[in-house]
Formats: sequence, structure tokens, C-alpha cells
Amino acid sequence: MIINFNIQNFGSIKDKQTLSFEADKSDHLEDYYIIHTIGGLRLLKLGLIYGANASGKTTILKALEFFREIVLNPEDKKTETFNFKSFLFDNISSKLNTILSIEFIQNETKYFYEVELNEKAIISETLNHYNPTKANVFKRSTDLEEQFTTITFGSKIKKDKIFEKTLESNTLWNNTVLGGFLKTNIESKELKDVTDWFSKYLNSLIYTDTQLNNYVSKKLDKAEISKADVINILSKADFNISDIILKDDDEIPEKMVNVLKALDMPNDEIDKILNNPLKKIEFEHTVNNTKYSLPINLESQGTQRYYGFSGLLSLLIKKSIAITIDELEASLHPDLFTHFLLSFLVNSKKSQIIATTHNREVLNNKDIFRNDSIWFTNKTEDCATELYSLSDFDSSVIRDTSNVYNAYKIGKLGGVPNLGDYYIEITNEKK
Repeated sequence: MIINFNIQNFGSIKDKQTLSFEADKSDHLEDYYIIHTIGGLRLLKLGLIYGANASGKTTILKALEFFREIVLNPEDKKTETFNFKSFLFDNISSKLNTILSIEFIQNETKYFYEVELNEKAIISETLNHYNPTKANVFKRSTDLEEQFTTITFGSKIKKDKIFEKTLESNTLWNNTVLGGFLKTNIESKELKDVTDWFSKYLNSLIYTDTQLNNYVSKKLDKAEISKADVINILSKADFNISDIILKDDDEIPEKMVNVLKALDMPNDEIDKILNNPLKKIEFEHTVNNTKYSLPINLESQGTQRYYGFSGLLSLLIKKSIAITIDELEASLHPDLFTHFLLSFLVNSKKSQIIATTHNREVLNNKDIFRNDSIWFTNKTEDCATELYSLSDFDSSVIRDTSNVYNAYKIGKLGGVPNLGDYYIEITNEKK
């Protein structure tokens, strides 16, 4: 479970910003929002991020996704560069390093992991664990001139010289130590714990155009998600779907084959894709005791998106995972948006959702949200993103009786666009 995530000098984020899942002292909606874990920690299941367009909401999620990628998908060549930019709206930040760090719980142990990097290399890296007291797992430094990695392990960590040398030789200057570990055939409880957390607990970022349909359908086909559960979730959301019918799509579009060949992919990779066909998805609707089947492409965008979300909701309830979603409300009716969140909060045990949203209606009902689960992004005068929680405001701004929706709408809490008037002067071009 995520405790805190820190970002500095990444995209629109200049100074260090922290997204925290540590609950405040309030016991409001405790049974639904709070995960009780080791050391008396009370962690939130939900973090909703509000803000104007271009204020940096998605950047928060992209930073976490980037962190996940550099751990799980290490570069094979030291000439490869990282796909991110530091803060560009001054003359200093582009010369400074980017720092990402995260605190989380894995297997009843608290970990702190930090990476400092530029676009070419990992500069330094630290992993600590608390079991129960703080102990260093490893520290890493990089000689930028020699492009060489040095790793030092804490005194309490089991290792030998072969282990150290093998890991160092597999950790290129543009690899994290955890990425290097994934390339090796060596054992380490701590490193496995952390890589497992990134691969099994923290899921990939879901954008508005992410195609969840085939992802969910494949999991249904492999019985990794229960079809009965998905149908039940869809039914409770009033979609009138009585069955989900999956068929192999044997017709691979010629356009797809041509695209794969144009990408200059190895033949075995192309064969792997072509031999793993997409699923044809049909939804059965029962109307006046008669069954009708519709291909998914004839269903509404909202139905298609919530089909994907139903699969995710099933996983969130049955497993312990974290899911990040950009613009959660996309294609969803406001009532369905709220229904999805409440279904998650009521039924899940140790899962978390981080989502950006423009849906303000949830702020109108304190019976369904906690102040510490609501976050805002705002642009400073130098166009940098600042991130803060509703619980950061003192009683002079937000009281228990305050209407948070109205306060946000009028800009009292920040995170709203500063719009001009509606009159636009169009310049007439001279012929």
C-alpha cells in the first residue's frame, strides 16, 4: 500500500510535492476509507485530484507511472535515454536532477525507495526498510564519467561478493538497481519484495483512451476475473446486461499486420502477437424475456468504459492492488461516477485508487468524502504545479459546516481555471 509519493523537478512539477495516503485524525467514514496496517498506520484507500486543465493533475500520475517503468522495464543499452523532461520554465531546473521517492507497505514491512536521475542516468538510489527499525538495504551511486554503477549493501542484508558483483554488472548507469535485479538469477528477499510491489500491487496508468475491453476479456477468459462478478457489477450499475459472450477474433486486420511489419519487429514477436488474437465481445440483453446480443462496438462509450471498470472493480475488491486513473469521470454519468467510488470504498479491503477528475458533485456531499482524500493541483506564478489536500486548509477557510463544492467553484480552494471574458477579437488578415 502506498504511504507517500514525492516528486521533484518532473514535468510541470518544480519543487518537491507530496501525495500522501496517511489519514488525518478524523474518524469520519473510518470503516470505508481507512486501511489499518503496521505500526498503527491508517492509510486511505482513495485519492482524488482536482485541478484546472494544464495544472499538473496528470503529471502526478505520469510521474508514478514513470517510476514504475524504470523499475520494471530497465533499458538494455546504456545509450538509451529516459523519456521525461524536467521543469523547463526557468534556466536552472533543466540543469538539476529529478528526484522521485515512495514509501509503501509490502508483506507487513515498510519500505522507503528514492531515485535521483537525469535524462541519461540514475545518479543515486536508496532503499531502506523498517522491520521494525530503520535499516538500509542498499545505496547506489554512479560515476557519470565512467558510466559505472557502485552498490553498497546495508550490514543487515544477506549477500556475498558474487551477489554484489553480479548485480553491479547487470545494473547499467541508466538502470535502477531493482531493474538490474530483474535481469539476474540471484536471490534477495528485500529486492524481490520491492519489485513484486511495483509489478503486482502498483498497476499501469489508465488514460481516457486506454482500451480496457480486451484486458478484462482476457482475464475473464482465463478465469482470473469472475464473469458472474462482472455481470453483477454491471447489473447494479443499471446496464441491463445478462451475459457476456467472448469469442476468438480469428480475422487479424491486414492493416495491423502491415503496421507490425513496418515497425521492423522481429518475426517471432510478430507471430506472438498474431497468434494471440483479440476477443470478440458481445453483451447479451434480456428484453421482455427475449435475449439479444450486441457487439461491444455498438454499445455506448459509457457502457464500454464501465465494462472495463467493472473488471477493475472486481480486482480491487478481491485483491490488494493500486490503480491510477486519469479523468475517472470520462464517459460516465455523475451518478455512475459516485456509484463506482462508493462500490469500491464499501467492498474493498486493502486496495487503493488514485484518480484525477473534474467531477465536482462529490464535493457537494460530505456524507461520501473525507477532506484528506481530496487533493488539488494549482499553477503558481512561475507555471509550476503545487499539490495540496483539502485537509491542509484551516478552519478560517473550510469549516465543518462549509459547502466545499461552492468554495471550490468560486476559486476559494484554488485548482480552477482563471478564465477571461467571452469576447474574442479576431485579427483580419490583409490580402
